[in-house]
Amino acid sequence: MSETVPDQSTIEAAHKLIAPFVHRTPVLSSGFLNELCGAELYFKCENMQKIGAFKARGALHAVLSLSPEQLKNGIATHSSGNHAQAIAFAAKRVGAKAYIVMPDNSPTVKIRAVEGYGAEITFCKNTPEERERTVQQIVHETGAAFIHPFNNYEVIAGQATVAKELFEDVDAKLDVIIAPVGGGGLLSGTALAAHYFSPETKVYAGEPEGAADAVLSFRSDKIEKAPYVKTIADGLLTYLGDKTFPLIKQHVTDIFTVSDVEIINAMQYLWERMKLVVEPSGAVSLAAVIRNKEQFAGKKIGIIISGGNVDLGKLPF
Repeated sequence: MSETVPDQSTIEAAHKLIAPFVHRTPVLSSGFLNELCGAELYFKCENMQKIGAFKARGALHAVLSLSPEQLKNGIATHSSGNHAQAIAFAAKRVGAKAYIVMPDNSPTVKIRAVEGYGAEITFCKNTPEERERTVQQIVHETGAAFIHPFNNYEVIAGQATVAKELFEDVDAKLDVIIAPVGGGGLLSGTALAAHYFSPETKVYAGEPEGAADAVLSFRSDKIEKAPYVKTIADGLLTYLGDKTFPLIKQHVTDIFTVSDVEIINAMQYLWERMKLVVEPSGAVSLAAVIRNKEQFAGKKIGIIISGGNVDLGKLPF
């Protein structure tokens, strides 16, 4: 795995490598939401991506970057769902075995999808420490190649292709781009893409109040853990890594927190007004813009909808 921060040519090469296997997802808009926010919003719909989330990009790039020798014992990772599906999907594409560690309270829809791609699931308690311990045990036993869900430069380069496409597909120059933040793979990739392909665009993040580690880290200059973890946005529970944090600190303008009520309201707007199936984590960016609309008034804003893998039997509205 690369130990070098992806540069512009790396991201361009990553985009070419994964293009045959992923969707170039649409960029949509909503007159209602433009009026509500007093801004021009451009939604990059990664909820329509393969496996239902942007994670397909980073996983595919990381897996396709492995040699046959590295693939022979399979691939291992830990994830609450979307990266798990992405690695299972990517492993199937290259004919490799996938070993996935998932928290025991992962959404059923995500567990079923991982099983559907033929991966072997091991469940663990839902703490970052327990995930890491369990996956390292599997790596030790099987010799599988470990691909971290976000703290991995190949993964970050793949995630950067979301924003690269958004910049290419919007006619206007974006003043702002905003992504959700959990472990920071998407946000650091978005920040690098803006730095290389649209340097005038300011990068922001949205984060649940119930998993507010990134905003604390951003303010204190060191990786922090959230004071408490309780949020509907199950895809954003992890804290930043030593590869993602420096990129976020260097290239992101600010991080905004939002409540679960605000996340649910944004999610409902996307379902009702745009007919988009979006999971809570995927609605966090819009929630952050709505909460801070005075700051973003009159701006052209790219909003990354990160995923749509929601349990339809447990909608929060």
